[in-house]
Amino acid sequence: MKSRSTPATWLGGLDASRLARVLETRRDATAAPEPRSVGELADRLQRPGSVALALPRLALPHLQVAEALAALGAPASRDALAELLEKADGEAARELDAALEALADHALVWPDGAGKLRMAEALRHAWDAPLGLDAPLEELLTGTTSDELRGMLAALGVEPPGTKSQRLAALVEHHSDPERILSAVAKAPAAARKLLEGRTGAEPARPARFIMFGSPGPDPEPGARWALDRGLLIQDRHRYGPARMPAEVALALRGPGWHAPFQPVPPSVGLAPVAPVDVDREASAVASTFAAGAASVLSACSTTAPARLKSGGIGARELARIGKAAQADDAVVRLTLETAYAAGLMARDGDRVAPTEAYDAWAEQEPPEQFAVLLQAWWNLPLTPTQARDEDNKALPALGGAPPCNGCVQARHGLLAAAARLPARQGVRVASDLGPLIAWHRPLADSSLQDGTPFATMIREAELLGVLARGALSALGIHLRTGDAEGLGVECRRLLPSAAATARIGADLTAVVTGTPSARLASLLDSVADRETNGTASVWRFSAGSVRRALDAGRTPEDITADLAAVAAGPLPQPLSYLITDTARSHGRVRIAPASCVLHGDEPSLLAELAAHRRLVKLGLRQLAPTVLISRSPLDATLAALRAEGYAPVAETDEGTVRIEKTRPRRAAAAVPAPRGSRSRGGGRTAAPSMAKRSAAFDPSALATRLLAAPATAPEPAPFEGGVPFATDTEEIVAGWTKRLPYTDVRQLAHAIDAGQAITVEYVAASGNRTVRTLSRLELDPPHLEAWCHLREDERVFTLSRIHGVMPT
Repeated sequence: MKSRSTPATWLGGLDASRLARVLETRRDATAAPEPRSVGELADRLQRPGSVALALPRLALPHLQVAEALAALGAPASRDALAELLEKADGEAARELDAALEALADHALVWPDGAGKLRMAEALRHAWDAPLGLDAPLEELLTGTTSDELRGMLAALGVEPPGTKSQRLAALVEHHSDPERILSAVAKAPAAARKLLEGRTGAEPARPARFIMFGSPGPDPEPGARWALDRGLLIQDRHRYGPARMPAEVALALRGPGWHAPFQPVPPSVGLAPVAPVDVDREASAVASTFAAGAASVLSACSTTAPARLKSGGIGARELARIGKAAQADDAVVRLTLETAYAAGLMARDGDRVAPTEAYDAWAEQEPPEQFAVLLQAWWNLPLTPTQARDEDNKALPALGGAPPCNGCVQARHGLLAAAARLPARQGVRVASDLGPLIAWHRPLADSSLQDGTPFATMIREAELLGVLARGALSALGIHLRTGDAEGLGVECRRLLPSAAATARIGADLTAVVTGTPSARLASLLDSVADRETNGTASVWRFSAGSVRRALDAGRTPEDITADLAAVAAGPLPQPLSYLITDTARSHGRVRIAPASCVLHGDEPSLLAELAAHRRLVKLGLRQLAPTVLISRSPLDATLAALRAEGYAPVAETDEGTVRIEKTRPRRAAAAVPAPRGSRSRGGGRTAAPSMAKRSAAFDPSALATRLLAAPATAPEPAPFEGGVPFATDTEEIVAGWTKRLPYTDVRQLAHAIDAGQAITVEYVAASGNRTVRTLSRLELDPPHLEAWCHLREDERVFTLSRIHGVMPT
């Protein structure tokens, strides 16, 4: 028989139908470009990335069989696998064969020509310690010297052979016999026996004792030296950590009664009978409601595109606004936005998310076609769209651009797989009971815990879309799971009614549409009325404000009346006609014109001349009355243009008085004093304020006389140097934050804050730039100082610790 030890030879030996099953199961590895040969296909299937994508699709028993095979160290015989799982014959053996068949369909495990089971190398490394078992003894003994092997055999009472390879084979043979392992452990000291029993992996492990440098001491743990001498524990020289127990030793110590877990039967759930007609009725109702809500949500986004947060996504405030405008709850809004974005109906547009041109075509379709587009987008959505909070209970934005979550997709697929395997004409009593079934069908799926119930969010989404109805899988879910797009479209048209083209308009000024309104009907009613409710029946209310909104959009009363009469189920009620007529009568009686300035005078002929002047056309003059003109140009530009043409206009102030045009001589602003100790570019100190200005404030001769006559006393120490207490609370606060300032500067700054006086400071910005600023209107808000900055001519906030000098203004 041809050897099938490699994936390529095994795949090449399959018949066409079986190979087609593998290709269907592993579509990720067979996507474009298509493989050109079986060898190329096998290479793709065995890549770590491809295996990682396949694992989340496996059910619990498939993963359990793969883990057991990894623990045995493939290649291994089927009998050894069955013994480890305790599934040797009968129904249990058939369940094991079914699991192996499923793994083979994924090209993860396959039989070779020698009766052994082989597995993909990447799958073997999916577990660090499969079944809690470490590597086999032979792998752990790599790098062990011949003398060390001889010592282990001698300690076990086995005569050491002559060569290293023979000694290694003898030690592996000894450890492969569970009876000999148990016999050796029975003679161990109590401490060694306790240590070995605790390392079997059948009990919770003790905290690891890590070795930082070199090898462990003579007795790293009580009893460890005895086990190390006999090869029952192996110290790994290539990595830090405690001694490792070979898989053969752990299995022997677990005893003959221990078997690897294998749960081929899904958990039981509470079931209740449900008729298919009831499932269809429920699915039709909820799907119709969602389709109407989704159309309203996207219509609201088309009217006002939602704004994006700076961090990305649509925040809670925008979601609430959309929900209020569309009369939809948060779950419907989030689900609609995410599915519409995935379907290409919406896209980012700068700082907003706006509908695309594809939305215009989608809006013209009937509700069944609209719903099918969103439903198929939800099926492959790599996230849970209605999950509003993260693990830390923080709000999550919609369309936040989260990394793709393959576990979310598999959770959705597991939900439909679990519901599809329920007995015919049976549904779960409580939808949340499907959580354990999903966990069995997709153990590696993202559970999205909410209120302690696994997969609750995903189940709720399936119910909102009508995929689950009355605890059973609906016809929509059946076709969605099989990927039958044509069949899904047929079921959508069967369960969802077509869009309503007419409305019942009542005398109470309401319009009621049963079912989903057509795009044209919804657009018309949204333009002349305010939507109040949405769902199975939508209600709009007419008011003077809503009719005025339509008139503002350029529509005439006759157009509004004719359009409403065309979609009304009967004649228009008289109150609505009166409302349209009365609103139109008062509409536009007062007009507001844009103008930059107004021209008026007592001579109508002069103003008419200005309005007709050819060289003044650029001003955009328009005559509102015989003595009033408005100009689209600013006042000064209009004034200059009229004077250039020989006219003599005058300007008015805001109060209506004549503006006196007097040119003031230009004067430079007073120089800001430089901080103490700062130097000019030439190396000398900056110039001091003028002596004339300083002499006006004080007499230097008198001050010099007083200073010379005063006793020579040292200044009082600052409060933080053991001196007198702070004079004010402000001084104490400022001193606590301005560590770089001397006490005299602290006193000046505190005095300026308390007295409301201006002060000049030397300030170092976060960028390192050093500036001198004059500040006024000081407000202390530790650790900041709010003030008017005369340098920037604006209100600014300064960090107290960045003030490096203070001087009076």
